[in-house]
Amino acid sequence: MDFIIHTPMELMLNASMEFIRNIPMEFVINTLLLMAALFITVIGTGVAFLVLVYLRDRLQTKNAIHRNYPVLGHMRYILKEMGVFFRSYFFAADREELPFNRFQRDYVNSMADSQGGVIAFGSNYPLHASGSIRFANSFYPTLEEDVLHVKKVTFGPDTAHPYTTESYFNISGTSYGSMSGSAILALSAGAKMAGAWHNTGEGGFSPYHAAGGGDTVFQIGTANYGVRDEHGNLDYEKLAALAQNPQIVMFEIKLSQGAKPGKGGILPAAKVTKTIAKTRGIAQGEDSISPNRRQDVANADDLVKLIKRVRKATQKPVGIKFVLGRPKDLDDLLEAFAHHQVFPSFITLDGADGGTGAAPAALMDHVGMTLNESLPVLMANLEERNLRDTILVCASGKLVTPAEIAWALSEGAVAVNSARGPMFALGCIQALQCDKNTCPTGITTHRKRLERGLDPKVKSHRVANYLTNTKKQVGYIAHATGANCARSMRRDRVFRIGENG
Repeated sequence: MDFIIHTPMELMLNASMEFIRNIPMEFVINTLLLMAALFITVIGTGVAFLVLVYLRDRLQTKNAIHRNYPVLGHMRYILKEMGVFFRSYFFAADREELPFNRFQRDYVNSMADSQGGVIAFGSNYPLHASGSIRFANSFYPTLEEDVLHVKKVTFGPDTAHPYTTESYFNISGTSYGSMSGSAILALSAGAKMAGAWHNTGEGGFSPYHAAGGGDTVFQIGTANYGVRDEHGNLDYEKLAALAQNPQIVMFEIKLSQGAKPGKGGILPAAKVTKTIAKTRGIAQGEDSISPNRRQDVANADDLVKLIKRVRKATQKPVGIKFVLGRPKDLDDLLEAFAHHQVFPSFITLDGADGGTGAAPAALMDHVGMTLNESLPVLMANLEERNLRDTILVCASGKLVTPAEIAWALSEGAVAVNSARGPMFALGCIQALQCDKNTCPTGITTHRKRLERGLDPKVKSHRVANYLTNTKKQVGYIAHATGANCARSMRRDRVFRIGENG
């Protein structure tokens, strides 16, 4: 008797065929009919939708492209919207894109992931392009054993509660409201881990700042959010009470912001939640529009009075923030300080290349001096008046890489503040939707579905890594120039390429 041996594959095939033969024909026919009906329904729905779009386009009168080329005309606008992302991923070179290019974003991510920031084969940095930063290396760079801890600086030594810190790379103004609660929590916690400070921006001191625990600079914006009375005026009792919190180490009076000098903050009603309204002291669900300047400061003398009153109420260092318009304005300001013998503890100098969640394009593109132009002017003025040790300078405005930070420190700034660098560390992909409450990474939105994607515990470590690892690379530049710490770099060791090369 012969035996037929079947392989496992043959057994499975035979079993499958037997199963198919046993399926009732009625079931097969009904299934095919159902699939046909679904196919016809989908096709019919699609055709009906296109017919409706066609009729709408032909009947409307607002858009000539849609009226003359119904249905097909929509492709023009779809491609226009998608163009930003196609350029970013496929067409723009590593250092071409604006406002931040692929190299800068990849650098921040490598620092946030502690990957070392090392590149291979050669640099694609435009060494001879106008504005390029170059450092003069020393024949005798600093040895590892000669590297010192970064020099500490003390803000407000003449106040009851001065602030001493080693950190020279910190988080710039990021308002709760413009930013989600999860983002603020991650930034504050990241600052604490890195030994840096976190500026509140004009949105006030929120529960998320408190939960993060990082050293905090409270910014007093033009609307006095967080420290205002029922009429919007600065409430000095609230200010004094806030100053009792040891987490708040300094206060900053904002005169202007680089991205929108002459214009106040803009927070759409959709972003004004219950918690934001309570933090700012405003009505829920209404647009939050800050005045374009402080109502109590119309000249330098008024500013001197405000600095004195805030310092008296808080007993802590008080600084000012502005973007410089012209050197003459700076002369008038410093002369008023000298005349009254009242000086801010620090000046945060913002540049016209700074960013924000929402600002008029006319202001962002065309108003104010860039930091490259204004920082040397400010430092020269302070040095001429022998005020460099009295008024400390913090630089702010598109500084995210070691070379930019090292340049600012070499010019004489004691600290650099960055907002968009830490935002990239949070996961920002430069989707350019900061003003629409639709940020896909959960950073600048208050939609719970989107904010859920941002885990503060994970992202706080990325922020801390970015701040810490970037400072290491600034140290590499300092040591190459012969300095033993970042704050010891000299101005004669750094220069920028001019337009003539």
